Formats: sequence, C-alpha cells, structure tokens
Amino acid sequence: MTSKFLRYAVVLGLLSAIGPFAIDMYLPALPSIGADLHASTAAVQMSLLVFFLSMGFGQLLIGPISDMIGRKAPLYGGLVLFAIGSVGSALAPSIEWLIAFRFLQGLGACPGMVVPRAVVRDLHTGTEAARLMSLLMLVFSISPILAPLTGSVIIATVGWRTVFWAVTVAAAVGAILLATSLEETRPAKDRIGSSFGSALAGYRFLLGDRNFLCLTFIGGFAIASFFVYLASSSFILIDFYGLSPSLYSVFFSINAVAFFAMSQLTGVLTERFGLQRVVRVAIVGYTVVMVVLFAVMAAGFDSLAVLASLLFVGYGFLGLVIPTVSVLAMEEHGEIAGTASALMGTLHFAAGIVAMAVSGLFFDGTPLPMVASITACALIAFALAQVTLGSRREAASAEAEVPAE
Repeated sequence: MTSKFLRYAVVLGLLSAIGPFAIDMYLPALPSIGADLHASTAAVQMSLLVFFLSMGFGQLLIGPISDMIGRKAPLYGGLVLFAIGSVGSALAPSIEWLIAFRFLQGLGACPGMVVPRAVVRDLHTGTEAARLMSLLMLVFSISPILAPLTGSVIIATVGWRTVFWAVTVAAAVGAILLATSLEETRPAKDRIGSSFGSALAGYRFLLGDRNFLCLTFIGGFAIASFFVYLASSSFILIDFYGLSPSLYSVFFSINAVAFFAMSQLTGVLTERFGLQRVVRVAIVGYTVVMVVLFAVMAAGFDSLAVLASLLFVGYGFLGLVIPTVSVLAMEEHGEIAGTASALMGTLHFAAGIVAMAVSGLFFDGTPLPMVASITACALIAFALAQVTLGSRREAASAEAEVPAE
C-alpha cells in the first residue's frame, strides 16, 4: 500500500467527514437548542431535516459540475459556502434563522459527500476501490466517534453555538488539506463532452439502469436505518432513558466504532470471497439482528442494554454493506463517475429523509417506533439484495456456461 494511497484516503475521508461532523456534533445540542430558542421539538428536528435535504439533493448539481470542471474546484466552493452557513448558524437569533443557515450549510457540504466517491472511481475499480473506500471510511469515522463527544463537551462548557464555530474551523482545515495534499484526478481531456446536457442524459441512463438503482437503494435503505437513529436517538436516550449528553455521546460513538471497525475488513473479505457475497452475507446478518431487536422490544422487554448490544452488532454488519455496494454500483460508470456518485448520494439521502419522516409520524418518546423503522429499512435492503445480487449471480453463471468459440 503506497503512501499516496494512504494520503488520498486520509484527505478524502476528512473532506467527506466535514458535513456529517456538522450533524454529529449537533445531535447532543438538540434539546438545549429547543430550550434556548423557545422552539418545539418538531422545529428543532426541522433544522436537522433541512440540512439533510440540501446536502442530499444539492448533489445532483455538484456531481455533473465535478465531471465538467474537475474534482477540486467544487470542493473549494463547497467549503466556502459551508463556512458561511456555519457562521450564520452560530449567530442565529431564532429557530427560523437557524433553519435557513443550516440549509445553506448543507449545500456547502454537498461536494464533500459526492466528489470523494468520484475520485475513488477515477483512481480504482474492484477490490482496490473497495480497499480505498474502506480506508476512506476509517478516516470518515472520526465524525461519529469523536464529534458527539466533542459536541457534548463544548455544549456543556460554552454552549451549543460554539459547535458551529468549531465546524467552521474544520472547513478551514479541509481547505488547507485540499490545497496541499490532493491532486486533480479528472484531467482536462476527460472533461471533453461533459455538460449539463450530457449530465441529464447520464441521469436518464442511470435511472433506467435497474442494477445501478437496486444497488444504490440497498445502500440507501441501509443508510436510512442510521438516519432514523440519528433523528430519534438523542430524544430517546436522553429523555426516555435519562442519559446525560456525555453518556449519549459515548453510546452513539460505540455504534460508530462497530460500523467503521468492520468496514476495515472489506478489502480482505472482498478479495477472498468477492464483493457480491460479502454484501449478501452482511445484509442477512443485519436484517436478522434488527428483526430480533424489534421482536424483543415489541414483546415489551424494554432494556437499554439489549438495545445497545443489538445495535452494536447490527451496525457492524452495515460497515461491510455500505462501502461494498457503493463500489459495485459505480463500477461500470467511470466515464460519468461524478454524475453517478451524485445520483447515488441523492437517492441515499432521499431514502433516509423518507424513513425519518415516516418514523417521525409515529414518534412517541419510546424506542419502539425507532426500532420498527430501522427494521423496516433492513428488510427492504434485504429484499433488494436478494433480487439484485441473485440475478447478478445467475447472469454470471450463465455467462460462464457459454462455451468459448
């Protein structure tokens, strides 16, 4: 493994983490923001939802732009916009202003979500791409592991507004790393023919590609299950189970450790067993664990220890699913990698937003609606994996049986 390979993993991982950092540091602050700005729980959750909306759907524009003008310029622009949104959020006098600046901040986070996946596809395919993606996610793990802990300390000592000053500093560090450590991976000759017209044609093609869509939604509903947890966990663990913000951050970080520790096995396992088999087994494991958790909770056995243990195991399986299906979906679309990455990211966020919205309709302050929504997402991902990866396996077998001429 070369030093350049590792450097790219570090830089891309940190750039990818800036947007989620603004989510994960923010989660322990949700109850205190509501109290400080005299806002309802629904209004405070809206400030989280609009961030997801702008970060998710803004990718549809950023992806084609990165195909047209290269990967680095959109990253610079996004970091500037993110910093403006962060400063505005820190100074917001009301929940309405906070929601507006969180929307702007989410737009600025778009390039960090879409461009790194395109860079990985620019550089590698197959097992090497899976290895780089898993390393990128290891660096990315700094957000869900450290951000809630850092956020809870900041909130307890100097207040929730300082969280936004902290992510402004993170954006500045990201700009420095981008300038000094990342080369342009889409040279000018590869940008010839890239335009918004070709992007629209690319989107039409991808939306008609059943394999791309199914693989994307396997990852999308896997991520959606985590989005449901993001939206509900602080209220359930702090208000229902009585955890302090610091203990909540530890609880959140433990699940993140499971996810990213398992993701590091992606390269080894895919090299030995293949990308598709790893996804199939991991999806089955995740679904079984979530069904068991739902059955236990529905039976009235309401235990924080059980919730923590089964989520830990389940999110470990997710660590094998998400980087692997991303590589599989992007593998055949290198010439429009930015556009494909953008559509993938947007569909992931769309699945997450729908799941959060549906889960929110049934939110009653107890863990059961959250667990039910997570289980539903796992079952949908499982069904898609059986249909998609099964058909890919059958196609590969049929091709192998065709005698050579």
